Amino acid sequence: MPEGPELHFASLYVNNKCDGLRFGGKVEKSAVSKNSEVPFSCPEYTIRAVPRGKEVKLILTSVADGADVACIVFRFGLSGRFKLTTEEELPKHAHLRFYTLDAPRQVLSYVDPLRFGNWVYNGTWQRQRGPCVITEYDKFRENVLTHLSAKLFDKPICEVMLNQKYFNGIGNYLRSEILHRLKIPPFTPARAVLESATDQSQNGDLSLSKKIKIKKENPDLLQLCNSVPLEVIHLAEKGFRRGHHHDYTLVLQWMQCYNAPGMKSLRDSNGRTIWFQGEPGPLAPKGKKVLKKRKSVDIKPVKVKSKATKRKSTRGKLTAVKKECKEVKVEAGEETAVKRRRAKMTENTTEDAKMRNKGEQGKRLPRGKKTVDPEVKVSRRQSPRSPMPKTPSKRGKAIKQEKEDVPTPKPRTRRLRSDVGNQPKNSPKLKPRTRRQSALRAAENKS
Repeated sequence: MPEGPELHFASLYVNNKCDGLRFGGKVEKSAVSKNSEVPFSCPEYTIRAVPRGKEVKLILTSVADGADVACIVFRFGLSGRFKLTTEEELPKHAHLRFYTLDAPRQVLSYVDPLRFGNWVYNGTWQRQRGPCVITEYDKFRENVLTHLSAKLFDKPICEVMLNQKYFNGIGNYLRSEILHRLKIPPFTPARAVLESATDQSQNGDLSLSKKIKIKKENPDLLQLCNSVPLEVIHLAEKGFRRGHHHDYTLVLQWMQCYNAPGMKSLRDSNGRTIWFQGEPGPLAPKGKKVLKKRKSVDIKPVKVKSKATKRKSTRGKLTAVKKECKEVKVEAGEETAVKRRRAKMTENTTEDAKMRNKGEQGKRLPRGKKTVDPEVKVSRRQSPRSPMPKTPSKRGKAIKQEKEDVPTPKPRTRRLRSDVGNQPKNSPKLKPRTRRQSALRAAENKS
């Protein structure tokens, strides 16, 4: 969320850019925004801004009678800001627009890409917010010192500094920078830190010059809550004078502790990260590790010089290379075929030599030339139906019978199912025939 210096700088931007401009007509609201409508319309009016902590109020004054017509209180959220452009260059996330009367027509827009900010038409400052640390320093100091007995100040000082009831305008990076300058551990009790400020303010015996000298040499925490934001505003004004509205490079270079290399970080009870150096303090949350940021190394990019070359035709070269590759493949295929033939020849010769040494019984012929000796009988299991033995098979196919004189058996006459079904139910069951009965039946049929 933008802190006090950013809101203060936004009001400076509106007052500088809108000085001498006359606005008129109706205030337009985008259809996307969920904030309330602004029912305002005036023929001619001016705009000026007033900051207070983390709020900005736009005051619309009529040109005719010089009286204040209306006011709008803005809270920026995370990404809210004001921007003055021409009507053609209207920003994308402009949710509230004020149009000028002079030509060329310009627009003052409230831009909020994340849409976390809001506005209240004819509203007032929030009651739960205390005096501003920048514009109301005396009231801010008195408000804090008179409420030191409150239970809130028992908490760590880093958590109390984010409470807008007492530190209106202080945010995350400001609290880190203020505590780092005073070398105060962030998790020290707030009351113990602020009691020294009460002793300094109650010392009325000193002269005014000595008090100013003490403030410059040994400022307390409340004094830095006013001086450190003013330093940020001064740096932002430098960037604004150079023409860079949202350039915070000077502010980033000014930071000594927040997100700086070599610093430690720890999350408080609200989940916000606090940056510090040294010990965290007695009220540091237990069970959480203190993280230390490593030193950042600047890596310079290497520039590669590209040489512009004209593209040449490589069609002839590619065809020549393809032909050479084909020739090499053909030669390699011929060599492999020759090698395979030689390997087969050597295998056959070695097998023949082995068989000669073993004798005729273990003689083996080369593959593809096997024969069956007719004198050798092959013993196989005979089936009960055919008296003839089975002939040896060659690769799953039966060989024709060599002896034609042996009569072939006749096929067995099978019994039809229709004959079995036509028998009466009370008839005795037929027993299966034995081998002897089937032989006798065959002899009868021959005769």
